[in-house]
Amino acid sequence: MKNKILIIDDEINIGLLLSKFLTKNGYEVSNTTTGTAAVEILSIEKFDLILCDYRLDDTDGREILKYVKENYPNTGVFIITGYSDIRLAVELIKLGAYDYIVKPLYPDEILNTVNKALETQRALKKHHHTNHKAANIPEIPNFPKYIEGNSKPSIKLLEQINLVAPTNYSIILHGKSGTGKECVAKTIHLNSLRKNAPFVAMDCGSLSKELAVSEFFGHEKGSFTGALSTKIGHFEQANGGTLFLDEVANLSYETQAILLRAVQERKIKRVGSTKEINLDVRIIIATNENLENCIQKGTFREDLYHRFNEFSINVPSLKDRSEDILVFADFFLAEANEELNKNIISFSKEVKDCFLNYNWPGNVRELKNVIRRVALLTNGHQIEIAALPLEFEKVSSAKILHREKKLPVLKKSGNNAQDLKKTTKEAEYTVILTVLREVNFNKAKASRILKIDRKTLYNKIKAINLNEEQQIENRQNKMG
Repeated sequence: MKNKILIIDDEINIGLLLSKFLTKNGYEVSNTTTGTAAVEILSIEKFDLILCDYRLDDTDGREILKYVKENYPNTGVFIITGYSDIRLAVELIKLGAYDYIVKPLYPDEILNTVNKALETQRALKKHHHTNHKAANIPEIPNFPKYIEGNSKPSIKLLEQINLVAPTNYSIILHGKSGTGKECVAKTIHLNSLRKNAPFVAMDCGSLSKELAVSEFFGHEKGSFTGALSTKIGHFEQANGGTLFLDEVANLSYETQAILLRAVQERKIKRVGSTKEINLDVRIIIATNENLENCIQKGTFREDLYHRFNEFSINVPSLKDRSEDILVFADFFLAEANEELNKNIISFSKEVKDCFLNYNWPGNVRELKNVIRRVALLTNGHQIEIAALPLEFEKVSSAKILHREKKLPVLKKSGNNAQDLKKTTKEAEYTVILTVLREVNFNKAKASRILKIDRKTLYNKIKAINLNEEQQIENRQNKMG
């Protein structure tokens, strides 16, 4: 069955030329000159691809793209544009366009572009789950499993991964430290046509110019002092696969120029060698800084930014997808059980509450580290609040104080002054006992939460005898 293509171009001659050429090469082609006519045709026929001129008499490529993405999401859209509209075309790719074609049009290039798009589309159908699950991602040793979330930001993230993975687009991953940008990059690689080729990660955080060149491109033995053997650089290691460059905003301006040249020419030379090495590498970069602001400050090259920014993905912070916190926690607990040979089944309600109310400045990485720590400290089948790190004490304390504000009011009696004194004393005892139970009677932890020194806490504990404690609890039970 032939693939069907719709051409939308108000220049009739261009449309007819493209139609004739693509028909000759085995495609079924329809033509129209306006957006209105295109909408009518789309309501009758299904198309695999649309080639749409950005500037039309009755509308523009942006509106056509929005309409197609909303009503015919499986149909790919190419934008035909003049050279002056390239930046706009790149923006349209972010909105869902497959690619852009720059005028003047060359039939052979268009045919090659169309063939690649249809190949990508077939791969996308193979890899994309209709329910947005990523269960078909291949399992490769030492590659972290992508954790599926239930929140809207997580679903959107997975949709973007599945959309862009089968293409060869360069990608910028934006996100705060610890959000899992490298995991996203690896997942894109595993869902791509390059999945059987290398995935190479490189931290650009603190590379000097000299070190960066050697790390990027490698060097020959004896090419400089200390070059005791030949070294293959990260670009060459990733040839045929994917190169992930983390924290690119930290590269010096001079190093960025060297990187730009390699990306443009798709050729490199090892330091000390005259032999050129051809590159076939997909590049994914990551940053926790706003690169557009860096461009304005003059610390990041605009031309390099546009080289990489064929598609961009924002990796959300953990606090922005709080619905997923317990999903991630369960996953990391299962990992910790396997690592430590334990059988911890669950988290207590208090721990879950702390997790949901904590701000997670370190994001997913912090959550994973916390789970590993508390799993190590836990000997039973449930993780209790006493095992949590000190930074969770404020969350626990705030929760306790909030609950104590809702304590029922004691009934009136004849002597108001005596009642007030007794009520204050009982409320104090209740808070102390509640905190002690929350922290498993860890007195050092309790004193920090209550903001009193340990000696004062010991004196107050001593003042609470079992009869008084029982009376308080009995009274609360009666009022409850």
